[in-house]
Formats: sequence, C-alpha cells, structure tokens
Amino acid sequence: MNDSPEVFDRHSLRLHRDRAAATLTEHDFLLREVGERLLDRLSDITRDFPLALDLGCHHGVIADLLAAGAAGSTKVGTLIQADLSLPLARLAAANGGPTLVADEEALPLAPGSLDLVVSLLSLHWVNDLPGALLQIGQALKPDGLFLAAMIGGNSLAALRSALMEAEVEIEGGASPRVSPFADLRDMGGLLQRAGFALPVSDVDSITVSYPSALALMKELRGMGESNASKERRRSTMRRETLLRAAALYQERFGDGNGRIPAVFDIIYLTGWRPHESQQKALRPGSAKARLAAALDSREVPAGEAATPRRGRTRGADDS
Repeated sequence: MNDSPEVFDRHSLRLHRDRAAATLTEHDFLLREVGERLLDRLSDITRDFPLALDLGCHHGVIADLLAAGAAGSTKVGTLIQADLSLPLARLAAANGGPTLVADEEALPLAPGSLDLVVSLLSLHWVNDLPGALLQIGQALKPDGLFLAAMIGGNSLAALRSALMEAEVEIEGGASPRVSPFADLRDMGGLLQRAGFALPVSDVDSITVSYPSALALMKELRGMGESNASKERRRSTMRRETLLRAAALYQERFGDGNGRIPAVFDIIYLTGWRPHESQQKALRPGSAKARLAAALDSREVPAGEAATPRRGRTRGADDS
C-alpha cells in the first residue's frame, strides 16, 4: 500500500500532458537544455549501457539528443521510452525503438532488466517518490545506473509570490497556484533509503528570460507543467488577478528591458544498483594513518579528559 500523501492530482497531470503534446516542440527549451546537461554526466562514466529506459520521455527529447550525438550518446544502446501520456508516447515512438505508456508510481518493469534509467523533468510530479525510486532501483541490473533531473528547490518563487499576492488583493484569498517542489537536502537521503549505492544529489539553477509573466505561464502550460496540486482552487483565476500578478512580477523582478526572469532549480540525482565491484567505505578503525599525527596532537580515548598541550601561545607579533 502507498502510505505517501497524495500531493499531486496525477489524472490532471496526464490531461495537462495530453493537451501539451500537439505544441510541445514550441515550448521544450528547458527540456532540451536540461536534457543536454543530464546526458553530459554520462560522458565521464567509463562503461556502456546496452539497455536503457527514458522514464517520463515527453515527446522523445532524450532520444533526439542521443541521435544527434549528444555527450554520452555512444554509451547508450537500445532506449525504451515511457510516458504517462499516450499522445506524448506516440510522438516519442516516431523516433523508433520500443515505447510504452507507464506511470512512474507503478512501473511495469522486470527486476534486474535494465542497465540505465534516465528521467528528465518528470519525477517532481510523483506522489510516492520513495516508492518510485525503490521500483527504479529494483529494475536495474547490479551496477546499473540511475540518472535523473527534476524541478525542485525554490523554482518559480517569484511567480508563486506574485500570484499569491494578486489573488489575496483581488479575490480576498489565495490557493496554491504553483505546485510544491522537493528540497535538495532530502534527495540524497531518499536515494539511500531506496537502496542506491554511491548516491549523489546536486542542484543547478537555470534562469530563463520571458517578455512577461503571462508569457511564462503560457510556456508552463505548453510544457504540460500547469499546476496539478490537489489543494489547488479548481476555478479559473480571474483575468484581473492574472494581470495584477503580471504587473507585480514586472515591478518586483523586471530587468529594466521589459523582460522578467524565471529561475528553475534543477536537482540532479545519481545512484547505482549495489554491486561488489563498487567502492565501499572503510570499516571504522581500518585507517593506516592517525588523524592525531596529521594534526600534531595527542589522541585522547573517548571519556578521558584532555590535558593542555604545552607550547607557545600565538601572539600579536607572531607571523
């Protein structure tokens, strides 16, 4: 059973992606930029991945980049593409190769079947992220690699602030208009809980310039990234409120050239399915050199009071 709280409306998310499919190529700048950065991380890994899965493939960005010779492309063999949205999966299938419709929260994958799982800007919509990571880990072969990028941190904080203030001012109350995002500090722990070895999580901020806040919101809809929070107000925001939010965004964050910045914090996740060949931490007490010797200090056993070490006291005339 899934005990994780349902923060996101997955049905609405699927509908958002279905609607975005027809024009996604006009709004996929961020997908392609982050996709290139994600694949670049494969270039330093000295091994190949004969069978890989692109989980949350959208319209086939990763496959496009691999076909175009992006960094790390020579390391990936057969790529299976999967997305929650049937229209997006159909677009991805045009790249060739196996494609399926699949939910990140209930993966139809055989244990130990994959060498690599990549996920591009999709996992931030998963309710049971620990469960999804556990399923991904189980689908990997020993020493298989998981590599993902997801929107997180303080992404779209300016838009969130402007929408909330405008809604309170015009409509007398506010509801979540930008979905919540995961925090970097939690992600390393989630990878460990899911059983990944050598887990790494880091963040990269990308600032994108738009003509207005309205243009930014149109871009998010075009990407299929409209708010899918379960706690969102289901009624459409008033035009007056939208215009006020756009004005507040411009006043507070405009760059002086009539444009506004939007900051996306991209969290990257890397983890390996455990294997005996991987590096392991040394057992306690196995070090061959003592820290006390390196610091020119006396080692004191736990529970024993330390005595002052005689020597010069650094003064104002010491260099």
